[in-house]
Amino acid sequence: MAVDPHILQFYQRLADQFGALPPPEDAVAQRARFEAIAAVSDRPDPDGVEVSDLSLPLAGRTLDAIVFRPKGVATPRLLVWFHGGGWVVGAPRTTHRMLAALLALDTRCAVVSVDYRLAPEHAFPTPADDARDALAYLAEQRAHLGFDPDFIAVGGDSAGGHLAVQAAQGMRPGLVNAQFLLYPVTTPAFGSESYNAFAQGPGLTRDEMRWYWEKYIGAEALAKPLAEQDPRIFLMARPPAYTPPDTVVIVAAHDVLRDDGLQYADYLVQHGAQVITIEASGMTHAFARIQFEAERAREWMRRAAHAFVGMISEE
Repeated sequence: MAVDPHILQFYQRLADQFGALPPPEDAVAQRARFEAIAAVSDRPDPDGVEVSDLSLPLAGRTLDAIVFRPKGVATPRLLVWFHGGGWVVGAPRTTHRMLAALLALDTRCAVVSVDYRLAPEHAFPTPADDARDALAYLAEQRAHLGFDPDFIAVGGDSAGGHLAVQAAQGMRPGLVNAQFLLYPVTTPAFGSESYNAFAQGPGLTRDEMRWYWEKYIGAEALAKPLAEQDPRIFLMARPPAYTPPDTVVIVAAHDVLRDDGLQYADYLVQHGAQVITIEASGMTHAFARIQFEAERAREWMRRAAHAFVGMISEE
């Protein structure tokens, strides 16, 4: 199926507005461009969600977070969320705010979106350490914060999905009940069928993804064979130490990262996890951040949320 026409119209608007500008020269400029593009589709927080700030006092640093709590749920289950942006750009307060707010509305979970430190100023393993420690802290504090003390899920979009998985892998067995992964990055390799098919986008290109990986782990680490990669980098480097959490994996049909997500879903199944895999036809990378630009994007996210709710209802 072709790319959804409303998404193509949105990309054309971006091209008209930003296409003539020179490309960003460094990570700082890339962040500014990313924020400007995100502002095009910015929307107010949806009705039905209460929003508050939260500080996470971790060893040697404090991370900011935003809590999106569904109204009318006395003790909601907790979904810890890590935003995408190639480990280099993005923030809960701006580019990924609407995505997290709608997740809280659709899943009826409290979504805590964590603002981790970014590469290249804070390259691997700093973002990974931030994600792991934030998840551990929120698991410990969930009852104190008014969340269900017997449940915690973790999730993220794109590079945030990568951080979510490695954070869950670093927890004790059984602590994390579920994962919600939205077009996740899972492997530092660029030769899959989807990378070849969508190397020029739309939404994300192979060269852009390679650039993000290099900023995150460095060119030398990126050149290593997959068999030699740290399991916090290549998420399927070795068998898991215990059965992974039940997981919903959503991939976009027109995305270089489509096969990253599908391969990870197969890996989970091979190691005993219950997995729901959703391939969103007509969608491109980052479609969840433009749900109000394309009704089909909104519907795919509602469908994914419904699948997640059904899965965790069996917990």
